[in-house]
Amino acid sequence: MSRVKHEILSPVGDMERLYAALDYGADAVYLGGTMFGMRAQSAKFDPELLMTAAAEVHKRGKRIYLTCNTLPRNSELPLLEGFVKSACDAGVDALIVTDIGVLSLIKKYAPDMEIHISTQAGIVNYESARQFYAMGAKRVVLARELSLDEIAEIRARTPAELEIEAFVHGAMCMSFSGRCLISQYLVDRDANRGECAQPCRWNYALMEEKRPGEYYPVFEGEQGSYILNAKDLCMIDHIDKVAQAGVDSFKIEGRAKSSYYVSVVTNAYRMAMDIYHADPEHYSLPQWIRDEVFKVSHRPYCTGFFFGHPRDCQYYPDSGYIRDYDVVAIVTGCENGRIYCVQRNKFLRGDELEALLPGREPIAFTAGELYDENGEPAEMANRAAMNFSLGSELILPPNTVIRKKRG
Repeated sequence: MSRVKHEILSPVGDMERLYAALDYGADAVYLGGTMFGMRAQSAKFDPELLMTAAAEVHKRGKRIYLTCNTLPRNSELPLLEGFVKSACDAGVDALIVTDIGVLSLIKKYAPDMEIHISTQAGIVNYESARQFYAMGAKRVVLARELSLDEIAEIRARTPAELEIEAFVHGAMCMSFSGRCLISQYLVDRDANRGECAQPCRWNYALMEEKRPGEYYPVFEGEQGSYILNAKDLCMIDHIDKVAQAGVDSFKIEGRAKSSYYVSVVTNAYRMAMDIYHADPEHYSLPQWIRDEVFKVSHRPYCTGFFFGHPRDCQYYPDSGYIRDYDVVAIVTGCENGRIYCVQRNKFLRGDELEALLPGREPIAFTAGELYDENGEPAEMANRAAMNFSLGSELILPPNTVIRKKRG
């Protein structure tokens, strides 16, 4: 298979998020099975569901990658052969791997399986990338701690057939390429086996040795300081620079995040990439696309290590998310001047809403006449998962997301 060309790679935690990624423009998706994945809470794809997911992805001409990127212990290795067989039976396009022992076993169990080396492997130089290629890797997912210049040098000094993938959006880990022991030490949940409790997001204080019980906050405000808490990565303004550095696959973090997040962020990067391809020499992002990545729950954004030593990439006041929009409905169909929907959050007749459509600017409209599931006039949609309709001449495709700005 020929090398990918600026792939938009989206995270998938369940089938709803898989459809969201595909509907909103992903070229490929990555997901976890019930074992060997770095996101235990989103390990939803058993062998049967994985087969269903792969069939849907391939029906749309896209690609599907399965995570196998934990650091397994001795007792887990006997389970690997069955896991790999299930992946082959489902028809996944690649396995994402960290451990070189796992890599060697996959080559034994499934010699033709495409291998991607996970960011967990911490690849920061061209020689490491070369060696993984020599061991059979088709792609390397670079460590997040690299600058654009370092990425460009890796690209220049590795075989042209080796694909390069890099994270361009989402949560960042304060430990090197996710190799963290804090969670295991504090709460016995191993981050390197998919069970991170995210203690880097917790609030910390100091205690002096000779004054037990007396806590001294490390603070910038009265509430203390979240000294390990990283901002989120966002490179949508710099798609051109990442592409010119030689990155083939643009990876979005977030397998544990909502289908709304997957829809919005995938859509934004899809449109940004299409604009770049239309005129690579004069990349300029419209403000409304830039605004989209601020319409999902997010921490303050930064550009990580891409421009050298990170500046202003930690966020000390708290570990919470910024959330300015709510999903209020999902469209099921349009007919005879009405939009039929399923409710997600409360809204009122007369509220200002937005419809999120693939590949185009969101449509703003006012919630006019509302009707309940029986077709009776209503003043609000206020019951979870209720069926209702909106009076409107808009024609919106099924699964269109309708959202509302918080007051």
